[in-house]
Amino acid sequence: MVCMVSRQGRELQRKTKSGGRLVVGCIPYKLKEGEPIGSRIDETIEVLVISSQKGHGMMFPKGGWEEDETIDQAVAREAIEEAGVRGILQARLGCWNYISKRYNIVYEGVMYALNVTNELPMWPEMNVRNRKWVSVAEAREGCQHKWMTDALDRLVSQLSMRCMQETAMA
Repeated sequence: MVCMVSRQGRELQRKTKSGGRLVVGCIPYKLKEGEPIGSRIDETIEVLVISSQKGHGMMFPKGGWEEDETIDQAVAREAIEEAGVRGILQARLGCWNYISKRYNIVYEGVMYALNVTNELPMWPEMNVRNRKWVSVAEAREGCQHKWMTDALDRLVSQLSMRCMQETAMA
């Protein structure tokens, strides 16, 4: 087994033109076990939320995009470091600007859908973060930031469209 540690420091962080961090993340999701895919995809999937390191509510895995990695590599790294999951990186859900509470500067965040294929029993930040599979409704209720709720809504919309297209082609 390979032991991985979280990247530390901000020397390699990509920045916006105004000096804010470029942040990437994902909404890890999976189909509920034993549930047929129905017309209400939001009732058919579960999403993985994690606790913030400071214990202020639940969020989705996200973090700095570094200069020595592609955006796909950065998203996968954050999913492993913070949530201990691997999966198939899917559609880009969007790009949002938000203000860092810690530094009071505008960050740019890009979120993706991650179809989880492997949940690791141990991961780099397991001692500082909890993870929990929840319904879309629970995640929406617990989202601390509007941009995360928007990303969740886009995930549900994209999966609903894909489901309708697959049904029409069958």
